[in-house]
Amino acid sequence: MVKNAPYKFAEFESLNFKYGIGDSLINQYDSKTMHYQYLNDRDSLVKKQVKLTKDDLLYLHRKAAELGFWDFPQDMTGPASANGAKSPRYYLEFKYQRKTKKVVFDLNYNGNTKLKDAVRQLIETVSKSINTAEARG
Repeated sequence: MVKNAPYKFAEFESLNFKYGIGDSLINQYDSKTMHYQYLNDRDSLVKKQVKLTKDDLLYLHRKAAELGFWDFPQDMTGPASANGAKSPRYYLEFKYQRKTKKVVFDLNYNGNTKLKDAVRQLIETVSKSINTAEARG
């Protein structure tokens, strides 16, 4: 994967992360506004302010570069299920002063396995960082 990212952390503005089932991406985080909302295990919508530190964001920027995020295709969605079941979908966006990189990823994406593993790892890392920041208060 590419180590020299065309995106520089000095130009970093924000991270947006959304996920849900199908097109319903009700779970959302925006690092610029610190707005975090998610459905808890009782299907209640929880809204909080969660701050990712500059170190957290630098770590995520570097992780994205390490995994080759800049080269991921924008659309990594899978085919519609024959029985109507919807796959979990993730939206990840890194916004910089001059560029923005967005990826939409479905768990049922049936493209390149290494690419699928890399995007899943990045999504897990972003999710874990948000959860850790939430626990910090």
